[in-house]
Order: sequence, then C-alpha cells, then structure tokens
Amino acid sequence: DLSALALLGTGQASLMLGRPDEGLRMFDEVLVAVTAGELSPIPSGIIYCAVIGGCHLVFDLARALEWTAVLDRWCSARPDLVPFSGQCQSHRAELFRLHGAWAEALEAAAVAQGRSTRGDPQAVYGGYYQQGEVQRLTGKLEAADVSYRQAARSGYEPQPGLALLSLARGEAQQAQSMIRRASGVADPATRRNLLPALVEVELAASDLDAARQGADELAAFACEFPMPMVQAVAGQADGAVRLAEGDPAGASQALRQAWKLWLELGVPYEAARCRVLIGRACRALGDEPSALMDFEAAHAEFLELGAAPAAAWAASLIREGSDIAQGPLSPRETEVLRLVASGEGNRAIAAELYLSEKTVARHISNIFLKLGLSSRAAATRYAFEHGLAG
Repeated sequence: DLSALALLGTGQASLMLGRPDEGLRMFDEVLVAVTAGELSPIPSGIIYCAVIGGCHLVFDLARALEWTAVLDRWCSARPDLVPFSGQCQSHRAELFRLHGAWAEALEAAAVAQGRSTRGDPQAVYGGYYQQGEVQRLTGKLEAADVSYRQAARSGYEPQPGLALLSLARGEAQQAQSMIRRASGVADPATRRNLLPALVEVELAASDLDAARQGADELAAFACEFPMPMVQAVAGQADGAVRLAEGDPAGASQALRQAWKLWLELGVPYEAARCRVLIGRACRALGDEPSALMDFEAAHAEFLELGAAPAAAWAASLIREGSDIAQGPLSPRETEVLRLVASGEGNRAIAAELYLSEKTVARHISNIFLKLGLSSRAAATRYAFEHGLAG
C-alpha cells in the first residue's frame, strides 16, 4: 500500500511540474497494482480518484473516461464503502457534462453532494462545482453562483467557473482579474487547465496580447503532449485569437481542425462553440452562406443541449447576417429589389406588393440612391451578387 501511494504521489508531482507523460506512466503503473487486487480498499480508492483528477487536469479525456468507468464498477461492488463513492459521482458528473448529458450530470452531482455528508467529504468540491458548471451553461447564473460558493467550502477555488460566470454577467474586467490571479499562482498543470478560460476572458476584455500568450502556451503544451483534447483546446484558442487578430483564413484552418477533434471526442458544446467561431471566420472572408450554415447548425445544437446563453449568441449572429444581406435597404426596399432582379416592371411590382406605381417608383429611386446605382441592370447585378435575387 505504501509503495503504491508513494508512486502515486511521485506521478502527481510530475504532473504539477509540467511533465504529463512521466506522471501518466506512473499512474498507469500504480493502477496495475490496484486492478490486480494487490492493495487494500482505502489506498485503492485514493489512487483511483487521484488518477482520474490528474487525467482531467492534463486534458486526457480517454484515460479519465476509462478509469471513471472502472472506479464506478469498483464502488458498485462495495456498496458499504461510502468513501470514494461520492468522488466517483463527481467524476461521472464531469464526463456527463462534457458529453452533453447535462440532466445526468446534475443527477450525478446531486448524488456526490449527498455522499459528501455521509462519509466522503472530498466529494464536496466536485459535486457542487459540476452542478455550477451546468447551471452556468444553461443560463441559471444565480444558482451557479450559489453552487460555486458551496464548492469553495472545500478549500479549493471554483475556477475557471467563477471567472466565466462573471463574464456571462457582462463583467469582463472582473472576470479578467479573477482568472489572472488564479492562473498566476497556479502550478504548471493547473495553469494549463485554466488557459482556455483565460484566453476567452482576455479576448472579451480586449487584451489581445494576453490572449495570444495564453493561446501560445496551449499550443506549446499540445506539441509536448499531443492528446486529442489538448489539440482541440489549443486549436480552438489559437483560432479565436487569430480571428481577433484579423486573420480569418488562419483562424478558419485552426478552428476546423479543432471542431473535428471535438466531434471525435463527443464533446458537443465545445464543438458547437467552435462552429460559431468558424462561422465568424467565414463571414469575415465574405462567405455569408457558409457563415449562416455554421451559425444555424450551432444554434440547433445549443438548443438541444439547453444552452440558452450560447443559443442566444448564435441567434444574434444569424440576425446580423440578415442585416448584412439587406445592407442599407429597408425590408420593403429589399422586396422591391428582388422583384426588379426577377425582371418585373413597376406595374407588376405594384400589383404583387399591393402598392401604387408611384410608391414603387419612389422605392426604386431610394434603392438607386442608397446603393449608388443608376439603372435597373445595375440593381439586378447587385441583387445577384448579394444573394437578394430569386
């Protein structure tokens, strides 16, 4: 038991010092002894929970998923062993959240909270933090605030959730102060775990240099430790920063790679967020039809998940597309332009729209004036070039 716990501690230290490969090799080695039944129950539970937490810390989703399933079976075979059962539920809640099963995540978090008062106090943080994460993503901001504060009773800081909650409330400067302080005092592994949120917050606070530094740190980590989730996180951060830097082509390439990885990992919320960013890159490149396709797909995914704030974000971008398509024209002028482009004369347009010919002539005059055109042929060409014909 003692030698296994010592190996676990050495592996954890390696992770914290920024050597994930070395730490994970030690985790795999110590878990061989656990699964072989060579250790007593208490050290076994300690090792399972610590290893899963370490896997999440370095974005090793595959290992976290595998060992959470093993821990779940181990706890189920020992129903009288309350310690570790709550922590197991916390880990299950995190995986449910990542994979888009948010109702199940809340159920597992609630079980973890219950177990924390019946013999597994280490489950306090995860139970309440994961509950807060789902509440934040679904727009229940006040409830999320309460959950994060409950999680803080464990002695661990509820970050990056609390900073992202401030951002969701429109308090970008407050979020920036929180995430900078938390990441500034963290060990290398914990800092890397905070970097995706740091990049998001710095972009919202308009500090492009700080966002680029965070994205570059993630990119360096992805080179050292090329696991799929690390690459997805790093690619998404790099793409978001490139977009803010005015490089939509470079952003699109990085974001599409990240999006494919999120899909392969089965993480729908992040995949949808990535697709919104891809849409913004397409819009910046002048490809409005592709942008709308991406925004609409992301909007549908957000609605299915119940992610109300993100769905509203995508919807606003879709509406913005309508404004871009219409340009300076009013809705009625846009209707008139469509009919002009279809070859209709003033009398036919007036009949179709139930207007007088004089009103139609005034609309056409306004269209020419607003668009700087001088003929119906030029107006027709404009309509086709801007997707307003048909």
